[in-house]
Amino acid sequence: MEIWKITQVKSKNSATKRQIDTLAALGIRKMNHSVEKEATPVIRGMVEKVRHLVSVEEVK
Repeated sequence: MEIWKITQVKSKNSATKRQIDTLAALGIRKMNHSVEKEATPVIRGMVEKVRHLVSVEEVK
């Protein structure tokens, strides 16, 4: 099981409504907020849509 630590590193001010909703669905509330999620295909797709706003690290 692969766990990802997803952190918002850029502002969502210029993001579309869909991207803002994707961040909310991931559980990210504000800048530099991190969440740990299992890297399922759904989560991978969500991260791909907002990859310019977040950084992803693998947690051991």
